[in-house]
Amino acid sequence: MSIEGIWDLTISTPIGKIKAEVELRRDGDLLSGTAQGVGEQVPLRELALDGNELTWKQAVTKPMRLNLAFAVTIAGESLSGTAKAGRLPASKVIGQRRVLPA
Repeated sequence: MSIEGIWDLTISTPIGKIKAEVELRRDGDLLSGTAQGVGEQVPLRELALDGNELTWKQAVTKPMRLNLAFAVTIAGESLSGTAKAGRLPASKVIGQRRVLPA
């Protein structure tokens, strides 16, 4: 399954919807990526793909300092799942893979 590319995410949090961009790359069997949103870019940690289930962790400092754990299901060019920050309730995540100009 190909997950590489740029994904535009919307995270529905208790303080409103947050837009983010996740770029996923593969080098052989190694997955890597970065997330960008709210004025900062951070590396993705512990990326793991199991079938069509993708999980990763990331730390953010804006709008507040949080450690986030994502669990999403990829279906073609879209994804959906959750982002969890510590003891806070999970937030719904949806996303679309960006189509790059040829």
